[in-house]
Amino acid sequence: MTRNTRNGRARTLPLFGALLVSAIALGGCNLTGDNITTGTVPDDYRQRHPIAVTEGEQSIVVFVGRARGNLTETQRDDVMGLARTWRREGTGAIAIDVPADTPNSRSAQAVYQEIRGLLASMGVPAHAITRRAYRLDDPRALATIRLSYPKMAAVAGPCGLWPADLGPSIYNPAYNENKQYDNFGCATQRNLAAMVANPSDLEQPRTETAAYTPRRSIAFEKYRKGETTATTYPEAEKAKLSDAAK
Repeated sequence: MTRNTRNGRARTLPLFGALLVSAIALGGCNLTGDNITTGTVPDDYRQRHPIAVTEGEQSIVVFVGRARGNLTETQRDDVMGLARTWRREGTGAIAIDVPADTPNSRSAQAVYQEIRGLLASMGVPAHAITRRAYRLDDPRALATIRLSYPKMAAVAGPCGLWPADLGPSIYNPAYNENKQYDNFGCATQRNLAAMVANPSDLEQPRTETAAYTPRRSIAFEKYRKGETTATTYPEAEKAKLSDAAK
């Protein structure tokens, strides 16, 4: 073996070692990237089942007989209640679906006029009321008048999705990692979305009201004099069951 051959091999070995180290480093970077991708799978039920604010619908149904052309007392309360909620949360016009070509169509037309007058008396303007006629597919069904309006609503779900088994399985590695199952927390999120009165509360806090000035002035005056600012109630002693704590 010549001296030049030995020198060439000596230079090749460090180069090969450097390439091997670079490949291992790049492989490590690739594994890190896979971990980041896997880590983006949400483990928090609030991320898996987020509550979204969308436009929903509020509606009531008024049953109309073929021989009665006016609202009952209960139906009047329902219509007035819908008018009050529309003024507070409505995002569009009130639509009134009135049946046509049905045995009770004449009574329904009279009830529609009464509903329209009742809505006007509750502060709903005429341009915010729209009439829509519809026909029944089943002649045996009772045709009703339906009032509806769009409003903001909070929704979550759908629930009941089970992409993996809850028990140990070779197809469910999350079981061995003690992670939450996919449907966990969905019912809670859905119930919270259904119960919230104002969906905007989920996005931002409400504006604070002004402080009660008379009470604040009394507290400041007591603080200036060095007196206690705690509120005392004369009836507090009467509510005690015994004097054992004295």
